[in-house]
Amino acid sequence: DSYPKDQDIMERPRNTESFTASGRTLEDAFFLEKDRLLVERRVQLERMQRNKEALAEVSGIKDPAVLEQLVRLDVRPETLAALALVPLIEVIWADGKVDDKEREVVLDHAKKQGITVGSITHDLLERWLKQRPEETLMEAWHHYVRAMCDRLDEAGRKNLKDELLRNVRAAAEASGGFFGLRAISKQEKAVIEKLESSFSDG
Repeated sequence: DSYPKDQDIMERPRNTESFTASGRTLEDAFFLEKDRLLVERRVQLERMQRNKEALAEVSGIKDPAVLEQLVRLDVRPETLAALALVPLIEVIWADGKVDDKEREVVLDHAKKQGITVGSITHDLLERWLKQRPEETLMEAWHHYVRAMCDRLDEAGRKNLKDELLRNVRAAAEASGGFFGLRAISKQEKAVIEKLESSFSDG
């Protein structure tokens, strides 16, 4: 009851220019200019409509309320693709390496979550399984999530967190090739905790 009914996702509006800039920074860190595949996929994403269907397609997000939030925040498909994939990529690379078996298991796991072979999102994930990301990618993701959370109420932040991170722990388990039969490593736990902290009020 403490939030206006019609503005529940825009309760604490901040500088729009800064929010947009943080999204561009995330895109630039994710879609490397010198990588032809990434540049081509970015162009494809830029041509997509900014509606719930397009955002669901590129992110795997299923919650209609979260998708509506993203549309109202005018989040671009190219930004959302990076936003959705960075948690998976960071956790998968937490131990510093990804071998062929791990890569195969993670892509199979992603397929079961709706990231199908041949899709733009699958191509992006497959590409990032071949190259360990720089620290700047996680930093850019964190800053964009914080900027987004500033524009959401408590329920909105929780829903966004649940959608973006719901596959992270499963991916950490799957990346060992045993679908959860091994313990999540200290490095993976540290990455997961850092990802979760981005949604806090602090």
